[in-house]
Amino acid sequence: MKLNDRPAFDPKVFLGLGKVSEGRTTAVYDRNQMVFAQGDPANAIFYLQKGRVKLTVVSHNGKEAVVAILGPGNFFGEGCLARQTLRMSTATAIDECSIMRLEKAQMIRVLHEEPAFSEMFVAHLLVRSIRVEEDLVDQLFNSSEKRLARVLLLLANFGKDGQPEPVIAKITQETLAEIVGTTRSRVSFFMNKFRRLGFVDYTCKDHMEVHGSLLNVVLHD
Repeated sequence: MKLNDRPAFDPKVFLGLGKVSEGRTTAVYDRNQMVFAQGDPANAIFYLQKGRVKLTVVSHNGKEAVVAILGPGNFFGEGCLARQTLRMSTATAIDECSIMRLEKAQMIRVLHEEPAFSEMFVAHLLVRSIRVEEDLVDQLFNSSEKRLARVLLLLANFGKDGQPEPVIAKITQETLAEIVGTTRSRVSFFMNKFRRLGFVDYTCKDHMEVHGSLLNVVLHD
């Protein structure tokens, strides 16, 4: 087959479930299983096919903070492309995940050879950069109640491409407190308030329903 006759490169197919080749493997991670740890060698990029992953950072004095919650379609660990030799954070599965590992050399090759993949990856980086800026503004200027409401809405996909997913896997109040930057008792207080006002419902033991009316908390001055 001539080079020009090969099938068009489809990033979604390349990153699809079950895809395995040289420099590209897929693994299933159980809930709370670590993908990589802060300080590990940074030699690969990961693509989240299914499930959710949290990124945490521990300071020198032992304080831990959640810096991101990632859902399907997100890359993480991409710092190795910017000469990051050690992981700056720890990645842990929140629930059962399917994750593709792309070795650094394979990732660089695909970025150079496949414009469609490069375009998708650059779009991911831009979205991530915007999200980091929004998170910083939220942390600096909003109350812990508003920050918690925003986190719940983001987990339920409100404001993102595609339809909202109002029923989400329940996340622990400890994790929510780490994301918001407050105490577990404050999170518990606000969650009870949100439930009492009909903004959230615990539909079953392992899931929570988030209503669009929760936006009122974020938008209210």
